Amino acid sequence: MSTSPDETRDGVELTNLDQPLFDEAGATKRDLVDYLDAISDRILPVLEDRPLSVIRVHRGQEAFMQKNVPKYTPDWVRTVQWWAESSKRNVSYALCNDRRTLLWFANQRAIEYHPALVRVDRPDRVTHLVLDLDPPKADAFAMAVRAAQAVRQALADVGLSGAVKTSGAKGLHVFVPIDARASMEDAAAATRAIAARAEQLDPDIATTAFVRADRGGKVFVDATRVGGATVISAYSPRARPGVPVSFPVDWEDLDAITPADFTIHTAPERLGKRDPWAEHMPRPQRLPPDLIAEGHGIPVARVQAMHEGKRRARVARDEASD
Repeated sequence: MSTSPDETRDGVELTNLDQPLFDEAGATKRDLVDYLDAISDRILPVLEDRPLSVIRVHRGQEAFMQKNVPKYTPDWVRTVQWWAESSKRNVSYALCNDRRTLLWFANQRAIEYHPALVRVDRPDRVTHLVLDLDPPKADAFAMAVRAAQAVRQALADVGLSGAVKTSGAKGLHVFVPIDARASMEDAAAATRAIAARAEQLDPDIATTAFVRADRGGKVFVDATRVGGATVISAYSPRARPGVPVSFPVDWEDLDAITPADFTIHTAPERLGKRDPWAEHMPRPQRLPPDLIAEGHGIPVARVQAMHEGKRRARVARDEASD
């Protein structure tokens, strides 16, 4: 049975707007639509021409990530065929390049927006290095702030700079815009080197240990958001209680905020007409060759963790057989 739209915006029929968004959201679907519409001119530039994955929440169901667009996707939604290594198949990703597409996603209860680090015209080049700062627990945001300052110093030491935003969860993301000279492998190496330098600058607070049990209650400086990875976009809501938002923050203001300060209810007023993500983002920078070389000497975290896991399993088996 078809559902009559509650209203229409930019040719998109919006339905069930007054239904709760999800349990513990403290928000309706209308709140989501209104928020995304209000900040569309800020979020669209960070989504444009990037293969997009979204997290949707159907009413009464668990949240799920959608990469492949559904069969009922309107023909005016631009898509791109992309090889997904994890599933060994081509996936048809959406490109959220305009307000109409964003509103359509909002009506599909797409709450989180995870664009790729590459653009469709240069799939072999990431546009940013990303350091994901993951504190050990939800109430340890101050630790993430301290780790972020270590990352900032590590960048400054090699002549680089970046912008910082809340993740919308418990941590922070540092984005470092780079030019198109660095290959995927070199960009990944540089990211590892920056993470290692941040760990060396403040070893009491920061760690690059990929295995959670090895982190010792420290902030994980995650350098694995590389290549075909996605990262929650600036201004994107999160499918979490209260519907927090991944929000750009000035470096000097980090000590004065918490992630809960920014939700779909509060973010538009805090933003006004500003676009702090664009304001704070440096111009694309060239990666220093010495930094790249340094990073190539650092093992890839996931690979290192896999080998270490196998080693520990062997030790455990040997001890059990003694």
